[in-house]
Amino acid sequence: MANKLYVTATEPRSGKSVVSLGLMELLTRNIKKVGFFKPLVQSDHHQGERDNTINLIKSQYHLCSDYEEMYAYTVTEASQLISLGKQAELLDGILAKYNSLAANVDFVLCEGIELEGATASFDFDINVDIANNLGCPVVLVVSGKMKTPDELIRSTKVYLESLEERSCDPVAVIASRVDRSYEDAVINRFQQEGISKNQLTYVIPNDENLGNPSVGEVARLLNAEILYGEENLTRHVRSFTIAAMQLRNLLERIEYGTLIITPGDRSDVILASLAAVHSMSMPNISGLMLTGGLVPERAVQTVIEGFQDTVPIIAVSENTYEAAIRVENIHAAITPDNTRKITQALAVFERHINMGELSDKIIKTRTTIVTPKMFESQLLQRAKADRQHIVLPEGETDRILQAAEVLLRREVVDITLLGKEDKIKERISSLGLHLDSASIIEPEKSSLFADYAETYYELRKNKGITLDNSRDIMKDLNYFGSMMIYKGDADGMVSGAIHTTADTIRPAFQFIKTKPECSIVSGVFLMCLNDRVLVYGDCAVNPNPTAEQLAEIAISSAQTAAIFGIDPLVAMLSYSSGSSGKGEQVEKVRRATEIAQERAKSVFPGLEIEGPIQYDAAVDPSVAKTKMPESKVAGKATVFVFPDLNTGNNTYKAVQRSANAVAIGPILQGLRKPVNDLSRGCLVPDIVNTVAITAVQAQAEKNQQ
Repeated sequence: MANKLYVTATEPRSGKSVVSLGLMELLTRNIKKVGFFKPLVQSDHHQGERDNTINLIKSQYHLCSDYEEMYAYTVTEASQLISLGKQAELLDGILAKYNSLAANVDFVLCEGIELEGATASFDFDINVDIANNLGCPVVLVVSGKMKTPDELIRSTKVYLESLEERSCDPVAVIASRVDRSYEDAVINRFQQEGISKNQLTYVIPNDENLGNPSVGEVARLLNAEILYGEENLTRHVRSFTIAAMQLRNLLERIEYGTLIITPGDRSDVILASLAAVHSMSMPNISGLMLTGGLVPERAVQTVIEGFQDTVPIIAVSENTYEAAIRVENIHAAITPDNTRKITQALAVFERHINMGELSDKIIKTRTTIVTPKMFESQLLQRAKADRQHIVLPEGETDRILQAAEVLLRREVVDITLLGKEDKIKERISSLGLHLDSASIIEPEKSSLFADYAETYYELRKNKGITLDNSRDIMKDLNYFGSMMIYKGDADGMVSGAIHTTADTIRPAFQFIKTKPECSIVSGVFLMCLNDRVLVYGDCAVNPNPTAEQLAEIAISSAQTAAIFGIDPLVAMLSYSSGSSGKGEQVEKVRRATEIAQERAKSVFPGLEIEGPIQYDAAVDPSVAKTKMPESKVAGKATVFVFPDLNTGNNTYKAVQRSANAVAIGPILQGLRKPVNDLSRGCLVPDIVNTVAITAVQAQAEKNQQ
């Protein structure tokens, strides 16, 4: 079952609020706890403003979340971050707020932002970016206001093509505010143009009652004083007229739902308007707006008070012309207090939307998109769910300290820093970091040192190690950190920012050692492409694995994929697919595939492994249909096992650079407890990700015990 949905529109005032309201109604009928989230809002809560849609949904569906939990940034804040080149920080913040809300509900309905003026150019793109990074299927609301069927279809196709180019997943297209005379034509054109093939399509005709503001909205937006008729503020303003003419001419211009705007001292207009309201032969007006800061004289007030059911009469300080311009610029909204409009909106939605069909589609559709930012966010959330203790031997290194601050502030892991305590504290102070909750250990001064040296001696004395040798070795930060893991004083270790790979993993080989079912340690990279995450192995450790070792790498890589939420479909790569090729290397891969398939029956039942197979047949469905049409892996592989280190290392770097992919790793697999190596050129985000990966590996190891 899907647990999220993103509603976005092609332009402002498209009827998106009606769609969001209708979707909330649909979802709350089928799902116990539904949340509502807007990544960006126009209103600034710090200045006393609140987003109307959030207020509406929160009030109508009695949501328990606080207002502040239901949005991430104001548009102003988002624009500032984007202008400073901090779009990644913007997405991080949105993901963090979304994840916090999603943790407490069963389903989240997200609503995008639509902007006007100078900022409108980036709104659709940023909505698509957010939807993809949240992993949400999309409902696209296309505005039909003032559009012919041809114009509407063209607009719809352009936006759908844009979504497809960005690997976004639209589940439904709703054309809203369509002229009633075009309703059938648009429905037919959706079918003729094939738009209905890949997603559900609906048409909601324009409803004047929803498109027009109520008198209450006019009063609120103009900060008007309500003089009379407070109980009738939900009347809809269909039009307005300025009463600056003689009564006989004014009466001819009154239509149903007209708001009459007149100076507050025009007693004749006021009384004539009230008489028209109670006349059986005159259209019923929506209300009166008195301008100039003037109110009726006492005698007129007495007459007004004599009416039992008075239309709303509101007063503003502006003169008549200014007030009329402000009314003209008001855009209707469905406010929480307007139960009539809420009821009408739900009725319109249900009348034109197949609720059962849409409900079934939404709840069953799970997007396959996983963006790099989405994967990284999910990674941190998984690590936070069961905090592990990670030791960082390079505690004197600035990048390590900066990453440690990020991890501790976000409560991802508990951290021990190794190194000279005075040097670490000096660097923390110099960098202005807050690492009060980090543990700092200087190995030689630690109460653990003697026990660790003795333990190492006992483990390695048959290799000629003396106790003095052991003490010297245990001064090495990587050895001390590895011993912390071995003794259960830490759950995992990350090093390599200033050490070689050999220095990082040698201690683990010596006494942490491999799992009983593993004869080798191998390394995989998580390759975060624009819309998915793939696993590449072995790209880091074994130069020329045998068929048996290659089979072991395949099983270990599949297990690693599963740990990180990737459904493993294993492709054993070679320069030929199936039985077409011959040669020593192809035969090695063929033999490795057979061994892996047999071993998987006991250690990973149901695991699909295909090989030998070429990369294009493994990843491209169209090529797979030609080369290996019967394969369950071809065209949709997620785990790629390379025949040797030369091929694997070069391929991952080629994909990383040419496809602008984020390569996370190498992740070492096969050890009893997790130790991971950093690149010496790693950045702070790389360290954060690697520590989180190590924590998730530690969680998995504990769960298997």
